[in-house]
Parts: sequence; structure tokens; C-alpha cells
Amino acid sequence: MKNQTAYLTGAQKIELRDSEMPRMAPDEVLVEVKHVGICGSDVMFYEDPSVGGRLDTPLPVVLGHESAGVVVEVGAQVTGLAPGDRVALEPGVPCGKCRWCLSGKYNLCPQVNFMACAPWERAALSRYITHPAAFSFKLPDNVSTLEGALVEPLAVGLHAASRAGAGLGQTAVILGSGCIGLMTLLACRSMGVSRVVMADLFDNRLETAASLGADLTVNSGKEDLTQRVLEFTGGLGADLVFETAGSPVTTALTPGLVMRGGRIVLVGNIHEKVSFDFFALNSKEVDVLSVFRYRNLYPVAIQAIAAGSIPVAKVATNFFPFEEAAKAFDVAKNQKQTALKVVVEF
Repeated sequence: MKNQTAYLTGAQKIELRDSEMPRMAPDEVLVEVKHVGICGSDVMFYEDPSVGGRLDTPLPVVLGHESAGVVVEVGAQVTGLAPGDRVALEPGVPCGKCRWCLSGKYNLCPQVNFMACAPWERAALSRYITHPAAFSFKLPDNVSTLEGALVEPLAVGLHAASRAGAGLGQTAVILGSGCIGLMTLLACRSMGVSRVVMADLFDNRLETAASLGADLTVNSGKEDLTQRVLEFTGGLGADLVFETAGSPVTTALTPGLVMRGGRIVLVGNIHEKVSFDFFALNSKEVDVLSVFRYRNLYPVAIQAIAAGSIPVAKVATNFFPFEEAAKAFDVAKNQKQTALKVVVEF
């Protein structure tokens, strides 16, 4: 077996290089990677590895954390997995010992070793990688490795919907119709949310949202979003408002979209200061919640995909072979309005 890895060597520079086969620990599996989705965070590092001077990223680094593949070999302590099994890889490996891990909230572990970010010890864009067996989830026969790679963004949407207490009879507004916005839409629908409003600046994204079950789509660059939502809800506002775009502009809109006693859930990563009208929330008694990744959701997500409840593959729009990883990142960066989810195939 011969390994190759796609390295980020500088801003907007991806190079394929031969690399050593990874060494497998007794509790790990060796995986031949089949699909890797390119996330918005991958694109952020690709555009500027320092993220505006805020980080000292030790180039070269490897990107990619939405991944699935085939087990090639298992460590001596591994049970439940065997060579030939197809697996989805949960990218965050926590310490397992801190108060957050022991309480089940392992996504909040301060020492979590997450793919494609500091401490930059693991990532997916290689032909072969090792991964702890405990975070390698076997895929049913009717779930592809493409769908397995998309379990990761789906888990974000499921965690957001869970944090919001999504359920029957509710109306949700989702700001941003990119991959995470669409996964939040699918998660809300799977949990019984009755009506979903999707907002974005690009009509083609909104068309995808409508095809996946949105009841109302609003191009917020052309229409007054708050007015449309109030009209749609009879002046009440929405039970749930999800901000998935990571935009200060859309975040600032949320107090005017949510109903009294409703919930605002901040899903997108916002890297700028936000002008937020807390006074508008005082009389509404609104909960404002944040989301950091996910926890305990890979088995649930995989079962939902296998049952046909959540069609994650419909979110994938652009496919490139591993040899064209540089082109895949270029498309993900420069064609954001049409490339909802770019996927690298091995």
C-alpha cells in the first residue's frame, strides 16, 4: 500500500505528496478513505491559514474532517470492526477523563483532538489514515461512504435541532441555506417541525431548500425577511430561529424573527463583533443558545439515513477525484452560491 496526502502549503495552495503509512495504535483501525466532504472551516483555512492573523498555523497542514472509508486493518484491542467494514469517522476524539467527557458532553472537552485543526495531529485528506475504533462507526449495507462522510455535517444539524427542542407543531426559521442550513432543515423535519422558512442571498440555494422540504424560501437580499416571516406566522414570529450562516448581519436579525418564549440557536461560527438588540428580547423571554459541534449523534444519524428519513446525499453537489483536490478547494472557495457541498472521492 502506498499513501498520498493533500497538504495545505500556503494560502490557496494544495499539493499532493507521497506520505508514510500511518502507524496504528492497538485501539485504532487503519482506514482506506473513500469520501471527504469539504467544510466551511476547511475553506477558511484554505483561504488564509492564519485566519486573519488570529492563528499561527504550522504549515504544511492537512485538511478534511468529514470522512468515511473502508477498514483495512484493526488493532489488537479492537472488537466489533473487521477488515472490509465501511465506516464513518467521527473526527473529534476527546480525552475521556475531564468533567465534560464524564458527564457525556464530550464535544466540550478542552483537550479534544479534532481533525484538521489545532493541534493538527489528524485529518482526512489522505489515502490511508488511522482512527480510534471507538469513533469509527460501521455503516449499514444500504448507506454509502458518501452518505457516511455527510454524517458529520448532519450531526451538527441534529445537535442544533436538539438544543432548540425542535418538535411537532413548531415553526422554524433557518438563516443560511448552505450545507449546515440544509442539514438543520433536514434535522428539523425529521423531528416533526411543522413549518420551515429558509433564507439566503442566492436563489439556487433556496431552490435546493424548497426541494428538501422548506415551506417558504426568502431571498433576504431582495425581500424584507422580517416582514415575510411575520406575515407567514400571523404576526407571531417563529418558535425557533437558527443562524447557520455565521454572519453578523443575519445574527442581528434574529430578535425580530423569534416569537415570545421562543428560542434563538447560533449554529454558524461568527468571527466578528455583532450588534445585537438584547432589549428587544427582554419582553419576549427568549432563550439564546449556542452550538459547538455535536455529541452522541453518529449512531442516530446513521440509522436515520439508513431508514430513508434524511436524504443527506442530495446536499452533495460537486465531486472531484483526490488527484484534483486543489481544484475542489478552488471551487468550494469561489463558487459558493452553486457548490453547496464539494466532495473529494478516492
